[in-house]
This record gives sequence, structure tokens and C-alpha cells, in this order.
Amino acid sequence: MPATPWTLTIDCADAGSQARFWMAALGYVEKAPPEGWDTWEAWLADFDVPEDEWSDGAVLADPDGVLPGLGFLRVPEGKTSKNRIHLDLQVSGGRHLDAALRTERIEAMVARLVDSGGVVLRRDLQDGGSLDHAVMADPEGNEFCVV
Repeated sequence: MPATPWTLTIDCADAGSQARFWMAALGYVEKAPPEGWDTWEAWLADFDVPEDEWSDGAVLADPDGVLPGLGFLRVPEGKTSKNRIHLDLQVSGGRHLDAALRTERIEAMVARLVDSGGVVLRRDLQDGGSLDHAVMADPEGNEFCVV
């Protein structure tokens, strides 16, 4: 049995702003419209989706076509509790590398994401006191880690 394709979908209040934040975080791009349509607007119009719903969703893709897609869907309710699933942005290179190099890489990504609207919730240390990872939230409060 072949593997099932999947996309991680994040419920949100503003799909466009969430998509822009995560494009900055992951280096993803907007997913191309389905074959046969030049734009998503043309696809939506062909399927009679009302124009006031056109900004209800966004889908991002790995520009190399290797990693899973990431979708955003506008929902009426806000976030009410801690995420039970989250992304780990793996930028440090791993614990086998020098702690100072890992810290530098993590902090560089943290700074970039704070500039894009993210918030640092806490920094967790390894035994010995060096930075292990930073726990952050995107602009709508969804937690993720920079590892």
C-alpha cells in the first residue's frame, strides 16, 4: 500500500497573515493552483465559491516538492487551549554539534520569527545550561519549537 499524501491544516482567524508568517518560518511558497487554472481566484470562480469566502483558506508548499503541505483554514472560534500537535523547526543541526553553534542557529531563527510576528514563550536549557530549544507562538498563538 503506498503512503497517503497529507497536509497539516491549522485553524485560524486570518489565513493570509498566518500563511505569510509560516512562509517566512519554513521557506515555503504559496501552492500553485490546480492544473488547468492560472490562479486560485480563477479556480474558486469556476467552482462558484462566493468571493467573500476567497480569503478563508491558504495552502503552502515546499518549493522543492518534498515536504508536506501546510494549510490554513479560517474558523469562527478562537484558540482555546495548548496545541496537542506542533511543528519543530529543526535549525540547530542536532545535539552532536557544538552548543554555541546550536544556540547561534536557534537564536538567529528566533529573531527572524519575532520580526515576522512570532512571540517567544520560553527558552528551554539542556543539562549543563546550554540552549536546547525555544518555544514560540505564531501571530495567532499556536505553539511551535525552534530546535
